Amino acid sequence: MVGASVPMVDLSMYTHAGGQLDRLCRAVGFDPEERRHLELLRLLLGESGELTVGAPAQFPCNVADDTTPVEFSVAFDANGECVVRVLGETVGAPDPRSFLAQVAGEYGLVTDRLDAVSDLFLPHEERRGPFTLWYSLIFRNGSAPKIKVYLNPQISGPTMADSLVSEGFRRLNLGEAFDPVVEHALRRGERDNFTFFALDLDDDPLSRVKVYVSHDAAEAEDAVRAAELVPGTDPMLIREFLAVLGGGKGPFEGRPLVSSYSFVEGMGGTPGNYSLYLPIRSYVPDDEVARARVHAILAQYDFDPTKLDKALAAVSKRPLRDGVGLIAHVSLRMGEFGSGITVYLSSEAYAVAPPRKRPVLGRMT
Repeated sequence: MVGASVPMVDLSMYTHAGGQLDRLCRAVGFDPEERRHLELLRLLLGESGELTVGAPAQFPCNVADDTTPVEFSVAFDANGECVVRVLGETVGAPDPRSFLAQVAGEYGLVTDRLDAVSDLFLPHEERRGPFTLWYSLIFRNGSAPKIKVYLNPQISGPTMADSLVSEGFRRLNLGEAFDPVVEHALRRGERDNFTFFALDLDDDPLSRVKVYVSHDAAEAEDAVRAAELVPGTDPMLIREFLAVLGGGKGPFEGRPLVSSYSFVEGMGGTPGNYSLYLPIRSYVPDDEVARARVHAILAQYDFDPTKLDKALAAVSKRPLRDGVGLIAHVSLRMGEFGSGITVYLSSEAYAVAPPRKRPVLGRMT
């Protein structure tokens, strides 16, 4: 029938995720004539983007719980800007850097820092851990897209992660940063672990090197201690963030809290920003509850909560109470180079996680 809608199961991954991304960009006010976000997503997905979402995923991917190779986010910045980002992986490709080769020239990517550490984090042997190379596509209204890469410190096994991060810092002239990060964020033995090493691929003066630490079964005070490394962070804001979104002060025994530090050239070993990530889907029964909690934290920072609702509607039409994980994470950013709240949204291309029973009292884990 002419004009009939195409069942979702017959859509390709690119068509499905591209539609979500396009609606998301429009929902936060981007230029409707802009198309670069769709071209970058098509190239990132590669041949796997032509596979239908109605068939089981052919390639393992840990970007999202249901193995969808993309995740969206909307960053609410204190300067009033909304930034749309896509975290993704080129699954099934023999060379994880093939996407870079396609887009480096057109988008003026600077890969010097990646080249300096590639033998550490992109070894020729079979990968270990959840991933080899992830990409973040960063879109601002009226600006050229930017790209960041995520590398896996555990690529050669968990016992090598500290050594790889230490050597990576040294090669990037940040050697003095390693010990303070360990002192503040890796104090609890095997419960604290390096999980991501990220690089901005541009020559902006604020181009970052970022390192991420996962905190298993952490208390709010563990995050407060981690944040103390960054000048100007407010411990009360961290406690409130976790209380509102996570339902308490811990221990957070579901998916782990994550800390990240941002380093820029010229600041030596002192990070300019700290971010705390809460995997909210582990601490709510469903996305209706998650939405209510995120509304509360956005209101605390004077952000417009209707933009969140527009973003949710752009990505999914299902009732929020019918699943958990559409709102996957929420992060709090603090520091010299910008503060705000970021909300991470799952594509749910392959599956929707069922809701949990709403408790009368207590915290979901």
